[in-house]
Amino acid sequence: MTEIWPTELRVSKDRRVLNVTFNDRAAYPLPAEVLRVLSPSAEVQGHGPGQKVTVPGKRDVTIGSLTPTGNYAVRIGFDDGHSSGIYTWSYLRQLGEEGGTLFADYERELETKGLSRDPLQPRR
Repeated sequence: MTEIWPTELRVSKDRRVLNVTFNDRAAYPLPAEVLRVLSPSAEVQGHGPGQKVTVPGKRDVTIGSLTPTGNYAVRIGFDDGHSSGIYTWSYLRQLGEEGGTLFADYERELETKGLSRDPLQPRR
């Protein structure tokens, strides 16, 4: 298998999309919400089987920062304070190729758990 790496990581002006172009010319727009709720961090994925967390209320999340991590990944910081996910090039590619299916699975989990993509409104 040929090694794949991004040749460009570009955050949209509204900070809601990370546009990734790979060295084989494949390009994917990755929404901030998808990146946040499918974060590879232990906070989201857990520390073992069955510990994955369904993160609600992130419809309006934006990308705050991109920090290179070696030659293999990028750490993405979000405006909600989450910044512990290290997104490898292969994981970004997977999200590009399978993100629609993975996000549909996430939406089903939200529905099953009675949760919403919308941020919680403060109580009055």
